[in-house]
Amino acid sequence: MSLDQAIVADQSSASPDESLESASSAPDPESSSASVGPELVTLVPVSARRRTVPRWLRRTVGPVGLLVLWQVLSGTGVLHPDVLASPGTIARTAGSLVSDGTLPSAMLVSVQRVLVGLVLGGIAGVALALASGLSRLGEDLVDATVQMLRSIPWVGVIPLFIIWLGIGEAPKIALIALGVAFHLYLNVYAGIRGVDAQLVEAGSSLGLGRWGLVRHVVLPGALPGAMTGLRYSLATAWLALVFGESVNADDGIGFLMNQAREFFRTDVIVVCLIVYALLGLLADFLVRTLERFLLQWRPTFTGQ
Repeated sequence: MSLDQAIVADQSSASPDESLESASSAPDPESSSASVGPELVTLVPVSARRRTVPRWLRRTVGPVGLLVLWQVLSGTGVLHPDVLASPGTIARTAGSLVSDGTLPSAMLVSVQRVLVGLVLGGIAGVALALASGLSRLGEDLVDATVQMLRSIPWVGVIPLFIIWLGIGEAPKIALIALGVAFHLYLNVYAGIRGVDAQLVEAGSSLGLGRWGLVRHVVLPGALPGAMTGLRYSLATAWLALVFGESVNADDGIGFLMNQAREFFRTDVIVVCLIVYALLGLLADFLVRTLERFLLQWRPTFTGQ
């Protein structure tokens, strides 16, 4: 008997149970083809799974809740109108001030004062920070004097500004510039001195000279500090504007507040405060947008 005939005879002599067991243990072509590779699952970031409510809506919860509480207290008589006007009264007052052109004119004058003071104070603060941060000689000549002047309350120099500059626009702008300059000086100086020394050594090893290091290493490294200083400076500028416009001002948001104080118009005062807050929020938004544009190279933590 040949070999092939022997194999066929052996298979035919197997029991039915053994044949069934061997048939069940045989791999299924469809199942084997389906288990060739791992199953792919779409991964969703944890932050994306958690955000069921839009972020802009969550940011409005606080202001809206405060507004509702304010209206409830005013409607129930807990807040007397002489103490604080209701939101409805303030809205009507704001509408009348806008319709007769009083509020837009005051806003324009105040914004012009802030911009001029910001430019002058920014130039002075950044120049002093560069002189002090880039040179040890400049630090010895500048830093001690600036730190001493910074300790003086800048609002307390208003009488001197009136004596030196009169009662026109000059003392108001000088007060804004003074507050802006100190914030920019401190943050730009700290940013320059906070640059990693290893980056400077790497730039030197690549052949960069003194001004090349300043341009390509030091100034970009100090830019985050400068942006932070600019945000602080804008907040200080609006604060200085309030005090500056109390000095013989005949126009501006501060003038409206002083005039409203004489007649106990809490609605006008609150409207002016809201305008200050909105202008400050807009300025901060512009600086943060500029920061994202200029600091695209720096990865930051955005929260979870």
